[in-house]
Amino acid sequence: MSQTPYAQLDAWIDAHFDEQVKFLQALVQVPTDTPPGNNAPHAERTAELLQGFGYEAEKHAVPSDEVKAYGLESITNLIVRRKFAEGGKTIALNAHGDVVPPGDGWTHKPYGAEIENGAMYGRATAVSKSDFSTFTFATRALESLGLPLKGCVELHFTYDEEFGGEKGPGWLLSHGLTKPDLMIAAGFSYQVVTAHNGCLQMEVTVQGEMAHAAIPDSGTDALQGVVHILNALHALNEDYKKVTSKIEGITHPYLNVGQISGGTNTNVVPGKVVFKLDRRMIPEENPAEVEASIRQTIEQAAASFNPPRGGKQLKVDIKRLLLAKAMVPLAGNKPLVDAIQKHGGELFAEPIPAVGTPLYTDVRLYVAQGIPGVIYGAGPRTVLESHAKRNDERVMLEDVRRATKVVARTLLDLLS
Repeated sequence: MSQTPYAQLDAWIDAHFDEQVKFLQALVQVPTDTPPGNNAPHAERTAELLQGFGYEAEKHAVPSDEVKAYGLESITNLIVRRKFAEGGKTIALNAHGDVVPPGDGWTHKPYGAEIENGAMYGRATAVSKSDFSTFTFATRALESLGLPLKGCVELHFTYDEEFGGEKGPGWLLSHGLTKPDLMIAAGFSYQVVTAHNGCLQMEVTVQGEMAHAAIPDSGTDALQGVVHILNALHALNEDYKKVTSKIEGITHPYLNVGQISGGTNTNVVPGKVVFKLDRRMIPEENPAEVEASIRQTIEQAAASFNPPRGGKQLKVDIKRLLLAKAMVPLAGNKPLVDAIQKHGGELFAEPIPAVGTPLYTDVRLYVAQGIPGVIYGAGPRTVLESHAKRNDERVMLEDVRRATKVVARTLLDLLS
C-alpha cells in the first residue's frame, strides 16, 4: 500500500532530520547580537548553506546609510523563491535572524548550539533561527514529492525584528520585492497566533541644572524630576489593568521603563537624565491616542515638579523611537489557521488553539499590506519556557521536527 503524501512528507523530514539539526547549529553559531546589529555576515552564511541545498538566495542589502541612521551596522535580507506551476498562491515564510545580546547567567555557550536532553541551547535557537530550519526543510520536503503543485513558496529571512522590522520585511514590501498572498511567520508549535499587541517606544530627555553636591539647592536635580515623572507613568499601569482585550491570549496594556542614564559624577547634582519606555498596546487601542496620553502625563508631571527656590523648571524632550501597530486578524487567514490546526492537532496529539500574543512581531507589516498572516513555528508553549531574551534559550528538537511536518503539510494543502 503506497504512502499518503502527508506520510511521505513526514518520512522525508525524519530521514533528513540530522541534516536539519546541523543546519540549525550552523545558523546559531554565527552571532547576530542586535544591537550592534552587524547582521550581513549571518545572511552570507545562510545563503551559503542554502546553496548547498540547491537554493539560490536573493541578497537584498539595505543601503549602509539607511542602516546606520536606523541605529544598526549592516542588514542583508534574503528571499528564496521556489516556484511551481502558474495559477496558485504565493506563500511567504518569514523568520528573523537578529537577536538581543546573550547577557549573563548562561550554563551553555550562548553561540555553542549544544544539545542536551533533546534540547538545543543557544541564543536564537527558539526565536527564531529554529524556523529558518523549519521553513527551509518543510519546503524541501514539499518539493521531494514531485507532485503537480501550483503557486510559489518564498523564504523571507530578515534581520531587524528586534528593532521593529522596518528595514526587514517592511523594506522588502515597500520596495516591491515581494507581494505574497499568504504568510506564516516564526512562532511556537502549540498554538497558531492570529493577533498581537502593538508597541510604542519613546525616549524622554529630562533637563534640569547641574550643581555641586555641597550646595544642591543651587541647581535642579533632573534625577529627582525623573522619579516624579516615573511615579506618574507607573501609576498609569493601575488604570491599564482595568482595560482588557477581547482576544484570548492578550490581557491588558502595560508600560515599562527599561533604561535610565544620566548624571556626570557622584558629587554633582545631575543636570540631565534620559529614560526609555515601552508601552504595549492591545489591538483595540488607538496608537495616536495612546501616544498623546503618555506625552500629556509626562509634560504635566514635569510642570508639577517643584525645583528649589531660584532653580530652573524642568524641561522635557520626548522622542518616539518606535511605533509598531498591533496585528489584527484578516478574514483571508482562515485557510492557514484551518490547515495548521488540523495538522498540528494530529502531529502534537492535542488541540492547537488560535490565540493572540502580547508580543509584537514583523507579521503586522504584512497584514498592514493586506496580506493575511499567522504566527506558527518551532517552539514550546510559552516565551517563558523558551528562555527567549534570557539566559539558556533553548528549543526542543522534537518540537522542531513536528513543526516542520506541520508546515510542510500546510504548504501541500495550500498549493495542491
